[in-house]
Amino acid sequence: MDFINAYQPDHLLFLLDGLWVTLKVAFFAIILSFIIGGIVGTIRYAKVPVLSQILAVLVETIRNLPLLLIIFFTYFALPEVQIKLEPIPAAIIALTIFESAMLSEIIRSGLKSIDKGQMEAARSSGLSYIQALRYIIIPQGIRRMVPPIVSQFISLLKDTSLAVVISLPELTHHGQIIYGQSEKYLIPILLLVAIIYFIINYSLSLVARRLEVKNP
Repeated sequence: MDFINAYQPDHLLFLLDGLWVTLKVAFFAIILSFIIGGIVGTIRYAKVPVLSQILAVLVETIRNLPLLLIIFFTYFALPEVQIKLEPIPAAIIALTIFESAMLSEIIRSGLKSIDKGQMEAARSSGLSYIQALRYIIIPQGIRRMVPPIVSQFISLLKDTSLAVVISLPELTHHGQIIYGQSEKYLIPILLLVAIIYFIINYSLSLVARRLEVKNP
């Protein structure tokens, strides 16, 4: 093991470049999957005829597929239908597809956890179904959803490492390049990559715990 040479400035900067790509991919995937998952979860909760059933099939199908398979599909299969993506957009799309399905279930379950009497009371007070959702059900549901949603975002951040199979220049990929120069760098670099992931994800988990305490 050669910690001194493994942690030379050029290597550390290279790892930071990879970390930036990891965070960038995770950021866009989080935003997109939250929007799509929120829409899908709300539609399924509202049981919109036909559309709700179609979305249920899609969600269950995606949730039961390996994320790695979805990554392979977006990068290697889409070019067969003339849709060629670079590693970064391919990773963002794959993560968004998978995480949208996972988040939609969290959101649907969070909305379902609100007592049905809340909706009945809102409707009896003169609110429309949409208004009741917007002003009564969703605000209460969000407070219950926050911890599991943050936990899912932590999983998403870790899952970006799977995109190394399509040569996404993220943290793990850059770590592989560095320790590929010398076997003496293997343990030091893997240890540093693990520490970086731990710091980020543990920080997010602390946020989730605080939010859980504030929103029992």
